[in-house]
Amino acid sequence: MNPIPTKEPLVMRRLLVPAIAGALAVLSASAQTVQGGAADVPAGHATTADGRHTLNLKDADIQALIATVSEITGKNFIIGPNVEGKVTVVSARPMKPDEIYDVFLSVLRVHGFAAVPAGSMVKIVPETIAQQDGSTGVNGLGTRAADELVTEIVPVKHVSAAELVPILRPLMPQGGQLVAHASSNSLVVSDRAGNVQRLADIIRRIDTVSDAEVEMIPLRHANAAELARTLTMLGDDKGAAANGEAARVFADTRTNSILLAGAKNGRLKMRALIAHLDTPVDNGGDTQVIYLHYANAKDLVPILQGVAATLTGIAPPTAAKAGDGAGANASPATIQAHAETNALVISAPPAIFRSLAQVVRQLDIRRNQVLIEAVIAEVADQTASEIGVQWQMPLGKDGQHVVGGTNFTGTSPGNNIIAAAQNPLGVGNGLNLGYIDGSVTIGRNTIFQLGALVTALRGDGKSNILSTPSVLTLDNQEAEIKVAQEVPFLTGQYSTNAVQATTTGTTNAGITNPFQTIERKDVGLVLKVKPQINEGEAVRLDIHQEVSSIAPSVSGAVDLVTNKRELTTSVLVKDDSLLVLGGLIDNQAKDNVQKVPALGDIPLLGNLFRYRTNDRSKKDLMVFLHPKILRDAATEAAVSSEKYNYMRTEQLQMRQQDWPITPRSERPMLPEVHDFLASPSLDGRPGLADPQPRPERSR
Repeated sequence: MNPIPTKEPLVMRRLLVPAIAGALAVLSASAQTVQGGAADVPAGHATTADGRHTLNLKDADIQALIATVSEITGKNFIIGPNVEGKVTVVSARPMKPDEIYDVFLSVLRVHGFAAVPAGSMVKIVPETIAQQDGSTGVNGLGTRAADELVTEIVPVKHVSAAELVPILRPLMPQGGQLVAHASSNSLVVSDRAGNVQRLADIIRRIDTVSDAEVEMIPLRHANAAELARTLTMLGDDKGAAANGEAARVFADTRTNSILLAGAKNGRLKMRALIAHLDTPVDNGGDTQVIYLHYANAKDLVPILQGVAATLTGIAPPTAAKAGDGAGANASPATIQAHAETNALVISAPPAIFRSLAQVVRQLDIRRNQVLIEAVIAEVADQTASEIGVQWQMPLGKDGQHVVGGTNFTGTSPGNNIIAAAQNPLGVGNGLNLGYIDGSVTIGRNTIFQLGALVTALRGDGKSNILSTPSVLTLDNQEAEIKVAQEVPFLTGQYSTNAVQATTTGTTNAGITNPFQTIERKDVGLVLKVKPQINEGEAVRLDIHQEVSSIAPSVSGAVDLVTNKRELTTSVLVKDDSLLVLGGLIDNQAKDNVQKVPALGDIPLLGNLFRYRTNDRSKKDLMVFLHPKILRDAATEAAVSSEKYNYMRTEQLQMRQQDWPITPRSERPMLPEVHDFLASPSLDGRPGLADPQPRPERSR
């Protein structure tokens, strides 16, 4: 029996016939070469009758392959010095010249080489060098060979080019280059034309319009921060995140709004939740406590009541009429201060409470402090001189006397000639020269017979007064420092007469209930200042400076006389700078001449009947100011430590003095700054470094 025919012999026949034909063609070409035929036909290359070519090479030199391809395609090649190696090409069917060139490019790629067109020539160089010479283009990839090395610029329209780099990098070979250009939002790709075309198709599919947007949803009743926290917890769904439907939620506390970012489906779900949650509270309000850190609660209450009145359109309780009750006009916001904890108790609807809380948050800040040091310098120079001759002579006898002479009043005490005549040893200050001729009794007084008295006096006085008051205060807070005495001034007096009844009537018994009214005033140094820190390093100061003192007794004054120097001004000073506020320069000269008429005008001899005095005084008063801004605790501690150490140094110097009474160990001494801050105080309470802990409070 004949076996059943199968398809296997037919299939084998179809596969073997081309192979046998190719082998025969190779053998025929070899035979022709051996017989001295065509030397221009390389080994392994066969040409068919229809102009097709077959390549079959085994361990052939790559330069022999380049020569064969050049003969088949007619292209001119430039071979680099590093192009060498063995190649194997097996072809089962004849191919056209274009197909031969594509196979040639593939062989070069396998061996790490590339063909770079250069005009009418084609350069064969290593692939690393060919990256720099690859041709460029955007839409010409379809006309290039798949293994040709090219550099293309791929523009991106809808997505970010930088975001595509980590996505496309794993799809490229190690030698490929991929760079994102942010300014033009494009990608620069350097690779084989086939791979570049594949990447361009992937980019085209990814670069599409997305429905992901950002939208803002204002809230009317709910708190944006709390609602965003709730929505974020609800949005932590792994399934939604994997599908790209999860929306990101952010809160804008300034406008009390919710920001949604993501795909449209996820945003729609979040909008529905927000609409359900942003509803008013059933009771119409809420009560919360805000603890303050720096501001004073009582000072903020009027401000917040004014803000609440603006938001609600209802006047605050202080401005409401007395006849209005707690009816329809009652304000929905109630603000009270708790002084013990420095806290605000606010009862208001959520929307109003959020506005008030925002105002409190901006006002409750740490204020800077300003140290103001004032320098008051006063220098005075006084000179006084007097010279003169006085005559006094009693004449007569037997109890009858005539007294005559000159009596000039000088500035020195005791210059009265009658007093000098009675007590010539106490006539006054300065040089006194006189002539005494016995004594005489006038009435009941016995006086010396003083013939003449010559007085000469010069006095010089200088004073140098320096006051440096300093005060530390908060920004925009008035401070006052006073170093003075309370001096009583008589403002009035009153007396009553007692009336005594007798048998004959009423009589006046005299003053029995006298009293006086006095007023005590500060005499000394007073400094009032209110600083305001401006933008930058300037400080505006409203200053009131007063320096007063008690003057010597003035003839004719019914009470004490005071000298007063006062300065009120507003200045702008740079931080840590010195500025002069004002000054007073007083220069006075007084000349006084007392003489006997006619006799005092006689040349030379007239000096015996003349008395002259001269007073000169000069005062210089200057006021300087030195403000310094203390912005943090470190600067405040440095300034305080400097002043503290100065006082301690003064006490140390006083301890070194040899005083006979107080022992050195018992003399007052400040402790060191570190010990003072760390150790307990003298009364057993905690020191400054260990204050009592304060319970933490939430805002």
